Amino acid sequence: MKIDPLLKQINPPPRLMMGPGPVNADPRVQRAMSADLLGQYDPAMTEYMNELMALYRVVFQTSNHWTFVIDGTSRAAIESSLVSLIEPGDKVLVPVFGRFGHLLTEIASRCGAEVISISKEWGQVFSPEEIAEALDKYQPKVLAICQGDTSTTMNQPLEAIGKLCAERGVLSYVDATASIGGNELLIGDWEIDICTAGLQKCLGGPSGSGPITISDKAAEHIQNRWHVEKGIEPAGFVPGKLSRIQSNYFDLAMVMAYWSPQRLNHHTEATSMLYCARECARCIVEEGLENVLARHTLGSKAMVAGLQVMGLKLFGNLDYKMSNVTGVYIPEVVDGEAVRRDMLHYFGVEIGTSFGPLHGKIWRIGAMGYNARKDAILRTLNALSSCLRLHGYKAPGDDPALAALEIFKQAEAAPAEIEISPVSKTS
Repeated sequence: MKIDPLLKQINPPPRLMMGPGPVNADPRVQRAMSADLLGQYDPAMTEYMNELMALYRVVFQTSNHWTFVIDGTSRAAIESSLVSLIEPGDKVLVPVFGRFGHLLTEIASRCGAEVISISKEWGQVFSPEEIAEALDKYQPKVLAICQGDTSTTMNQPLEAIGKLCAERGVLSYVDATASIGGNELLIGDWEIDICTAGLQKCLGGPSGSGPITISDKAAEHIQNRWHVEKGIEPAGFVPGKLSRIQSNYFDLAMVMAYWSPQRLNHHTEATSMLYCARECARCIVEEGLENVLARHTLGSKAMVAGLQVMGLKLFGNLDYKMSNVTGVYIPEVVDGEAVRRDMLHYFGVEIGTSFGPLHGKIWRIGAMGYNARKDAILRTLNALSSCLRLHGYKAPGDDPALAALEIFKQAEAAPAEIEISPVSKTS
């Protein structure tokens, strides 16, 4: 009997996703997502919400009270931040060094902002002096910038930017979707007002939830735009002095009220994604944030060593390369898409192409989250090397997996068993 394909269970083929994200979710995260559902006001549920807030303060390295998640992909967290900060006519400065800086200009313009963008060639980053000069010249209300931009694999230094904004009374927003958990990010010390992220890269989960942290200064501004929906207004409620936030779903003032002890109704929390986001953060805190960052740094060094042994040229200013993704020029003698196709078909390994001016010029190869581990990196290098040879590229050096393995061995006090997953050590 022939079964209608629509009636068959989903059975995805096994893949090792080693592109710029999404990547394979940690099995612990997948198990957490399968837990029983709870009502949104169940005491157990609200306690999980409070625990999530505490865990993400560690991940963001901040003491900000308003640290929680937005239900939606990382872009939902970006949009909620900008629509809640920006009033029509506000000046917003966006330093663009890749595709996702352009995204910030797109969202800010849809919020009615007067958007001023400054640009760097893809593969470069901004200096603090360039940011300070632009802040003084344009005097914006908000500066919006990415930390890591996977389109270029560059990691923008932020140490001075929050302070430069604070000194000038400018609100700072950072999109750390691609970088958090794999690259140093000190929200408190760096005085960033709002930072958002996603789960699908270094945090080791699927897309669908956007962690966010908000400084007291930014929270005060947002709460001055608080206008509660009709029918659920608390007794004696006085609306904020500023204009109503132009989105209902992305209204951070209302979302913050939902995450407060008041639990004022807004949306219905996505229970399984809350479990997921909590487990992503719990795994990082259990392993230790410093250890997680070190694991990504080591994986990056090993990946780079293997790629260089193959004679491949790396993209961009390597002094500012993200630890979790590497850009590499596609050899002229091969069809880059054909190599990617064969890696997926024969080895089950996915690497990324690129956007805009870099499309067809570079591959983006990741090692992040659950996939920032020895066996995944070695398998990826073997797959790439084999497919390059299959397409006529003759590598000048030795075995790339052995070159990467040497990096891992140097980092270990003694030969150790290959880690099956980046789990915490047990006594």
